[in-house]
Amino acid sequence: MDAGKAIFETVDKLRQRRTAPLVLELDLTEGLAEGPPTDPLAALLTMRKTRLSDALSGLKRARQDPRVKALVVKIGANPLGLAMVQELRQAVIHFRSSGKLTVAFAETFGEFGGGTVPYYLATAFERVYLQPSGDVGLTGVALEQRFLKGTLAKLGVGYEAGQRHEYKTAVNTFTQDHMTDPHRESVSRIVESVTDTLVAGIADGRRLDPGKVRELIDRGPFTAEEAREAGLVDGLAYRDEVYDEVKKAGGDEAHLLYVSRYARGAAVKKLPQPMADGIALIHGSGMIRTGRSGRSPLGGGGAMGSDTISAAFRAARRDEHVKAVVFRVDSPGGSYVASDTVWREVTLTRKVKPVIVSMGDVAASGGYFVSMAADVIMAQPGTLTGSIGVYGGKPVVSEMLEKIGISSEMVAEGANAGMFSTSRGFSPEQWERVNAWLDRIYDDFVGKVAASRDLTRERAHELARGRVWTGADAHARGLVDELGGLEDALAVARRRTHLADDAPVRTYPRLNPLERLRGPDSSEDKSAALARIRLDAWGPLARLSAELGLPAAGPLLLPVWYTIR
Repeated sequence: MDAGKAIFETVDKLRQRRTAPLVLELDLTEGLAEGPPTDPLAALLTMRKTRLSDALSGLKRARQDPRVKALVVKIGANPLGLAMVQELRQAVIHFRSSGKLTVAFAETFGEFGGGTVPYYLATAFERVYLQPSGDVGLTGVALEQRFLKGTLAKLGVGYEAGQRHEYKTAVNTFTQDHMTDPHRESVSRIVESVTDTLVAGIADGRRLDPGKVRELIDRGPFTAEEAREAGLVDGLAYRDEVYDEVKKAGGDEAHLLYVSRYARGAAVKKLPQPMADGIALIHGSGMIRTGRSGRSPLGGGGAMGSDTISAAFRAARRDEHVKAVVFRVDSPGGSYVASDTVWREVTLTRKVKPVIVSMGDVAASGGYFVSMAADVIMAQPGTLTGSIGVYGGKPVVSEMLEKIGISSEMVAEGANAGMFSTSRGFSPEQWERVNAWLDRIYDDFVGKVAASRDLTRERAHELARGRVWTGADAHARGLVDELGGLEDALAVARRRTHLADDAPVRTYPRLNPLERLRGPDSSEDKSAALARIRLDAWGPLARLSAELGLPAAGPLLLPVWYTIR
């Protein structure tokens, strides 16, 4: 009897749990994963991270779910990119419009340091609480670049490079000791545009005058008590106090549930029919290079491999149940050849079904190249995009080698056989070849921008020249069609194909376990889109090694210092 009673009580508790009110929880202390893992190592590294798509879809469904009473989010120190933050803000604002309570809690918005972007996220919530020992690092926006020309000169390293054109400043780190006028102009506009966006969002969320917000930014950072007095937070409290308050709002029987668990549970309950028409979602993240996507086990981040992305597009193109493709791009660029390979697949797919690009934190240089042929390009106001240009060159290390007693000799046939050696500079004839290469890439890039975006060649060149734009400025200039996030891109894809609002979204490539094990039959097989662990010898030093003339990263690349956090 005791065993039967225990079983009955367990079943009853499970039944009550399925019908009890819910308080959804989102923990951002570990950050968010942009998309599904592309390889076993990525799966391990992102095991405890919530996926952005799960957070967005969960909040969207919860707006209409009467069981969901409130949302509480813990904002941590792990930085999120500005565009990702704007996607979350948008989802929270829509959730809040349903009349449900939203609460943001942080132990600190920067521990006596910068915390402008995390605080900007918090202002989307109805109530904002801060631990009494915390701070609000509302200090504004700053982009800083360091220049290595002087250091390289002391080491005996020269850097010979060309760029197209004056705003393509990635190589300036090595060739300049200060910002050029175009460099400063471009960065100043980025800072101005981002600041305008942050001020508007904070003013709206906290019901403050924009001028007052700018005054507060100039006074920051704030201690907890100063932040409360200034109206930046609603109260000072510890986690247990905040969560107790939120649970009370949900009712005595309410229980906490992570948004990601809620989203996946909903997906399991409503499994789409295997043959149901829907949307293909393809993620392209990281530096663009030829070959397959993946990452080094030594670190250094993931990469968007042209073979992987192209195979995914081919699989989606051939699938008659895929009615549109949403291509999520989060990349600073990389290889011109690899970018052009992906561009071709986007162009071919667009001929048979719509392609919608959703830009993440950055989709610049090669990241813009792979995006520009889409039917619709969507970006957040804080996305960094454009950078339509090219640079190339090499370091010359002969003086440095001489200082440490290393000499070199070369035997070659062919006037330019040793052209890319770092032991000597370019000859005048070799510079002609470098400039011809740069001109060819730039002309191709700008010509494709003009054709894709319905611009004249002159207007495309005016917007290009290597300049980086925010999503807001790119939208105003026709490089981006609409401002919005991933959920908006999926909605556009559904509208264009007359699919229902809840039509399924399938991540491509979709492979069953057997297909993953057996490998592809050919490059046309969808399992050819599998990523892999790349055994890059330089690991986290891959960028540095590339810039020093070791394995090349590619000519279409945005500097990593262009990051708004």
